[in-house]
Amino acid sequence: MTATQPRRALIVVDVQNEYFDGNLQIEYPPVSDSLPKIVRAMDAATAAGIPVVVIRQDSPAGAPAFAEGSHGWQLHAEVERRRRDVLFGKPLPSAFSETGLGEWLQARGIDTLTVVGYMTHNCNDTTIKHAFDRGIEVEFLHDASGAVSYANRAGYATAEEIHRVFAVVEQSRFAAVLSVEEWEHCLATGEAPVRENILDSYANARKLREAKAA
Repeated sequence: MTATQPRRALIVVDVQNEYFDGNLQIEYPPVSDSLPKIVRAMDAATAAGIPVVVIRQDSPAGAPAFAEGSHGWQLHAEVERRRRDVLFGKPLPSAFSETGLGEWLQARGIDTLTVVGYMTHNCNDTTIKHAFDRGIEVEFLHDASGAVSYANRAGYATAEEIHRVFAVVEQSRFAAVLSVEEWEHCLATGEAPVRENILDSYANARKLREAKAA
């Protein structure tokens, strides 16, 4: 149990149709797994009296993805129909950039941000690190997020690799990485999530390499 419970807000990042049937479809975890976890977190937050912040990516009309007014730009129906405290549209990856989110959180004394939504390695990662730099504690619910595969001149990475590696990096310093079930346990018991650091993460990796080499 923590002596002082965190003042949390749940931030639901870019759960828009583009990621389900548009030009940028989430691959891992599949949306059939992640969407139910996202709405489960929203329902748990509402039941616990935790503010719910919904973020929407806004791109100019005619853009290849998230064009304002298009089907892909619209929030998924399961998110749209649920209670939220505020909706911010954003032009950039971070939910803090040009949105007023930081001021909204500060005015309510929020010190902990729980992040769900899409994508793990883009808007979630940027938002997490932006929050970290502002001195906000962050929780990332890895099974309520997702990634896509990339191939470019730097190489190829599967969606599973990207999602897993970014989760490991977040846990090394920037956020406590949990499942939705683990997060619900923290809400119910007041138990603090496990937070780690870069040096310990590096030392643990060395031990694993040495054990494999032995």
